[in-house]
Amino acid sequence: MAMRKVSFAEGEFYHIYNRGNSRQTIFVTVTDYKRFVALLYLANSTNPFEFREISDRELFGFNRGEQLVAIGAYCLMPNHFHILATPLVEDGIVKFMRKLSTGYSMYFNKKHHRTGALFEGKFKSEHVDSDNYLKYLFSYVHLNPVKLIQSKWQQEGITNLQEVFTYLDQYQYSSYIDNQITRPETNIINRSKFPEYFTTKKEYDNEMNEWLKYSKD
Repeated sequence: MAMRKVSFAEGEFYHIYNRGNSRQTIFVTVTDYKRFVALLYLANSTNPFEFREISDRELFGFNRGEQLVAIGAYCLMPNHFHILATPLVEDGIVKFMRKLSTGYSMYFNKKHHRTGALFEGKFKSEHVDSDNYLKYLFSYVHLNPVKLIQSKWQQEGITNLQEVFTYLDQYQYSSYIDNQITRPETNIINRSKFPEYFTTKKEYDNEMNEWLKYSKD
C-alpha cells in the first residue's frame, strides 16, 4: 500500500518535531546546539551551501536566496526539537527539513564517530488548525526547557516561578528571547508571517504564566 504524501499548504501553520532514534541524545555539546541553530538559518534557503566554507562571522550574511519557510518559534532539547513554521514556497517545509535533518545528521555522526540514523524516522508534523492552538504553541514550545530544572512541574506545579523565567531568559537554544516582542525579527525568526498575539513583553509573560499554572490544574 502506497504511503500518503503529507501536504503542507502555503499560508498554513505546522508544529514540526522529531527526537533521537531510541530517544538518544542528539545534542551532546554546546557546539552541537550551535550547529543546529546555524542550520536553522542556512537550511532555510534555495541556495546550496558548504558549511565548512562559511565562518561564524559570515554565517548570517550568507546569501540564502529565497527562504523556504517562515519560522515563528523553535526549541532544542537534549534528545528532541520543536519548530513552528509556515511554508513560503511549494514543498517548502519538506525541502527545509530534508536539508536540516541531513546536514545535522552528517555533522553529528562524523563528530561523534557513529553510523546509522540519528533521528527517529522522518520528522513529525501537526497541522495547526485553529487560532487558539497556534497561540498556545508559542508557549508550549518555549516552556519545554522548564523540564530541565523542574522535571515534574506539569504534575506537581511550579516550585519557583522566578527561577523558571530566569532560566528561560538565559536558555540559549530556543527562540524565547527572540519572541519577547521587543525583538520580533531575527535572522532565524520571521514573526511577520504569524499573527501578532502579544504587543508587549508583559502580555507574553502573562500568557506563559497562565500555561505554567494551567498544567498543574
